[in-house]
Amino acid sequence: MNELLTKTTVLVLNRHWQAIDSKTPIDAFSMMAAGNATALDIHDGGDMRPVTWEDWLELEVREGDNRIGTVHGPVRVPSVLVLARFDKVPKRRPKFCAKAIWERDGGVCQYTGRKLKPNEGNIDHIVPISRGGASTWENCVLADRKINSRKGSKLPEEAGLKLLRRPFVPRELPVTHLIKNHHKVRDWEVFLSGGSGVFEV
Repeated sequence: MNELLTKTTVLVLNRHWQAIDSKTPIDAFSMMAAGNATALDIHDGGDMRPVTWEDWLELEVREGDNRIGTVHGPVRVPSVLVLARFDKVPKRRPKFCAKAIWERDGGVCQYTGRKLKPNEGNIDHIVPISRGGASTWENCVLADRKINSRKGSKLPEEAGLKLLRRPFVPRELPVTHLIKNHHKVRDWEVFLSGGSGVFEV
């Protein structure tokens, strides 16, 4: 299968043109064919218009457009879809992972208060795993690698350390704020910058 078809390169907007998800081109074509979404025909000047599935198949494939081959010739791969009926912006909590802990803690060591470079920090289990500690939001913090190494399998107080603040579970955010443009699709930027614009359609 064409690798392009399985990458999340299509931004999904609700019917008010607010970003709420990302999909693969395969998903996008299925949603368009079922009448659940239209694709945006976006031009360099910023002009854009929603296009139905039938009309999309007839669109000219421009130089630089992602495309797939079909028995009827090349078809442009959309970069942005607009849902036909859905109008909400769901909320979601960031997924628990090392990167999310870095973001929650602002890139700051939670024992020293020092701003860390990416290679200077790692994730510390406040109560070490070897002592029954869990990998949870409330038990993990960003720490300077040297501090974390010194702490080892001790509790903070046993290592002479004190947390700047109690770690917490991040609040739920509108999903618009959690969508990442991993594939650097230029057409997404207008919908992800700020994330609050509402367009009536």
